[in-house]
Amino acid sequence: MSIAYDASLPGVPDWLNKGDNGWQLTAATLVGLQSMPGLVILYASIVKKKWAVNSAFMALYAFAAVLLCWVLLCYKMAFGEQLLPFWGKGGPAFSQGYLKRQAKIPESIMWYGNGTLKREAVMPLFPMATLVYFQFTFAAITTILVAGSVLGRMNIKAWMAFVPLWLIFSYTVGAYSIWGGGFLYHWGVIDYSGGYVIHLSSGVAGFVAAYWVGPRPQADRERFPPNNVLLMLAGAGLLWMGWSGFNGGAPYAANLTSSIAVLNTNLSAATSLLVWTTLDVIFFGKPSVIGAIQGMVTGLAGVTPGAGLIQTWAAIIVGIFSGSIPWASMMILHKKSALLQKVDDTLAVFYTHAVAGLLGGIMTGLFAHPDLCALALLPTNGAFYGGKGGKQLLKQLVGAAFIAVWNLVSTTLILLAIKVFIPLRMAEEELGIGDDAAHGEEAYALWGDGEKFDATRHVEQFERDQEAAHPSYVHGARGVTIVL
Repeated sequence: MSIAYDASLPGVPDWLNKGDNGWQLTAATLVGLQSMPGLVILYASIVKKKWAVNSAFMALYAFAAVLLCWVLLCYKMAFGEQLLPFWGKGGPAFSQGYLKRQAKIPESIMWYGNGTLKREAVMPLFPMATLVYFQFTFAAITTILVAGSVLGRMNIKAWMAFVPLWLIFSYTVGAYSIWGGGFLYHWGVIDYSGGYVIHLSSGVAGFVAAYWVGPRPQADRERFPPNNVLLMLAGAGLLWMGWSGFNGGAPYAANLTSSIAVLNTNLSAATSLLVWTTLDVIFFGKPSVIGAIQGMVTGLAGVTPGAGLIQTWAAIIVGIFSGSIPWASMMILHKKSALLQKVDDTLAVFYTHAVAGLLGGIMTGLFAHPDLCALALLPTNGAFYGGKGGKQLLKQLVGAAFIAVWNLVSTTLILLAIKVFIPLRMAEEELGIGDDAAHGEEAYALWGDGEKFDATRHVEQFERDQEAAHPSYVHGARGVTIVL
């Protein structure tokens, strides 16, 4: 045995696999970078200039608040011992004795009906500290995704109250039910890396939050140009590249499943981006950067429920459907539905995450390969391969329904409770001002709010101002006003 794995070395117990631990910490960092600074940059740049600071701050605050709540209470609610079939017992996860022991998800142990052991509890070969941090990054990005639906009008104080409450009463329920050993986990619902726990839940919660908070001012709904397209691409790039940690870290090991997941993830994203862009060109005559980013996100969200469990050709199919069905729901169905038009989902989180996550969960129920499922210790397969596939597809649908309904109800109750003490929406005068009213800060010391500069109009206004102040003046070369 290499001396690098000698158990007598300080801090190297015999169960610790340095490769797995190193990869898991790397994957956690990649997922963290998706949020901070990835979504912070993306949110700040994709909105109108007057909302850049507010949008970035909502993401920044959520990232910090979720981490503190996670170690104080929520990690064990999602991955600890059972309290209810869909919820774990909350408690702190910050003692050194707890964090340096081998990672374990206690309720993931499985038994046969006769009481004999079916499968040991999940025990990755790295410390609890690594698992706690890795799962925090998932909780953080889910909460930040919800913010995308209410950018440009939600009261920042209401958002600050919403984040810990939603984490406690919504996210932890989905995470425990599907990942932490809850009833959906033991029933066999597949959510490889968060298609349901993260994307479906954030999309539904965001849509519900957008309904209760109310719409942006009509002027903002009609014209909401991004204030920095190039910076928006930088944020989107961090989101895409970070997804390798998102899906590559899900097996809790640097193994075969992890490698397949990373390849499938990137391939689905690329395919979906190209499909979305092609549809934009066909129907609108030109490609758009925002459309390409939306296609990228739907491809990533769509492949997440089964990234390490489907063959690579199936990842291409997932990408094709992820780039077309959410596009159709946003561009066609939305315009024909009075309800969908009434709800002002600022960044279309419902379409890019909820629709794509649901689609990916269903396609996992179709294309999950038996051999790849066996690598992940899942004794099942998709309907495409016969056998138990039909039942698996049904389980995927039921699991999606539970996550959607729970988020609808819990998000509604949380917001109604907050509304009793704090207005959910900014005052109308604040909505007209934006960042300066909410934070006393502005993103840029530049003119404009995404509009093109009309030199003629502004030179004429400047001349009128000068004439009023100085009766004696002449026009200089190229329209420059020279005050005598």
